[in-house]
Amino acid sequence: MSVAFTREEDLEATAADLPDRPISDHPNWVTAAGLAAIEAELATARAAYAAAQAQGSIEADRTAMARATRDLRYWSSRRATAHLVETEPDGAVRFGGSVAIEREDGRTQTWRIVGEDEADPAAGSVSHVSPLARALIGKRVGDEATVAGQAVEVTGVD
Repeated sequence: MSVAFTREEDLEATAADLPDRPISDHPNWVTAAGLAAIEAELATARAAYAAAQAQGSIEADRTAMARATRDLRYWSSRRATAHLVETEPDGAVRFGGSVAIEREDGRTQTWRIVGEDEADPAAGSVSHVSPLARALIGKRVGDEATVAGQAVEVTGVD
């Protein structure tokens, strides 16, 4: 049989089998901004799903439909399990708050502790389940903690 008559696995076919995005086992705590971001992502996923359906034949672009379906499942799940956490400042490092630390080498850093979907270390926010946040939650100005094998001192709490 000629190779022209055989159908080899193509990118469209494999894209249709996209694995689900992993969903964390941790509580889905969110700040008000994090909840708004989840809702925006969910709206975007719904729009992408509707656009993929409107294109007519799913076989024409299985990649777009697979991606839209996967994202819609993920963001629907994250919205359904989101738990808005609003805490009052009490002088201790807490979810939704910021903490300034000084490292042994003199560097200072400020981090905001947020939900997993909201975390962006490059922008100065870390997830409440990160080792950094776990080491610092509950600490107060002047307290020390060990982060990545290094002593840090809490120099500010907001």
